[in-house]
Amino acid sequence: MSTPESTGAPIHVESADHFADLVDEHDVVLVDYHAEWCGPCKMLEPTVEAIAAETDATVLKVDIDELQGLARDAGVRSVPTLQFYKGGEEAERVIGVQDKSDLVNIIEQLSA
Repeated sequence: MSTPESTGAPIHVESADHFADLVDEHDVVLVDYHAEWCGPCKMLEPTVEAIAAETDATVLKVDIDELQGLARDAGVRSVPTLQFYKGGEEAERVIGVQDKSDLVNIIEQLSA
């Protein structure tokens, strides 16, 4: 049986409730806050997709223009912002384009 979560692709978050459910259901979650107009977000996208495919982390994509309230409530002031959750709690946050190896290291530490 294949669910979107197990195909290794980022999950497009559709609402605040959807976001809360996904964070609660999965142990390690990487949230990519992004926007269509954001150049650095586009640069980061292949890295985020690779992490979704290659790690056990569940990767969520939040379009800050679609879900302004969710982004505001999360304290996101610039994009890209990457938020890491462990067991439903925010564990780490990084802002801007990141090296894949640095992001994978955070996921591995949270998964340990």
